[in-house]
Amino acid sequence: MNRPALTFDTVGARVGEEIAVSDWFTVRQEQVDLFADATLDPDWIHVDPERAAREGPFGQAVAHGFLTLSMLSHFAHDADLWPEGTVFGVNYGFDKARFIAPVPVGARIRARFVLKDFARRGDGAFCMTTAVTVEIEDAEKPALAAEWLALYYPADPGPADAALS
Repeated sequence: MNRPALTFDTVGARVGEEIAVSDWFTVRQEQVDLFADATLDPDWIHVDPERAAREGPFGQAVAHGFLTLSMLSHFAHDADLWPEGTVFGVNYGFDKARFIAPVPVGARIRARFVLKDFARRGDGAFCMTTAVTVEIEDAEKPALAAEWLALYYPADPGPADAALS
């Protein structure tokens, strides 16, 4: 996506716009298995492709919903969502997250980010709220819709009295 660079001075003017789209990412069975190990969630619908194909409601193994959600960090980096001059960012949480459709193992997914808010906090950070949709290639419904909050800390936080919230 060819878009203007995000900067701390200009990103606020983009509220309501799609500000980033990630590249496609293929969900692999190995990744699903590693996620199951890390989260202690080895449900057969995710980690046993043969049984999932035979007995599952989706005809094949699917990724964990939380795996899809956790991919947002990758998608944000991939789409260069961070404003220029960011020293570091922090995941601040979600106001909403909905798992709309399962992600079949082997499917390609990507994220679209629409800026909902960008506000300076009293600690020098900026809180960016984005409406994020994770699409499944060639699928009718998206995998995920979320309202995601992230804090971005600029290299030059500016004067403390400039805080907006």
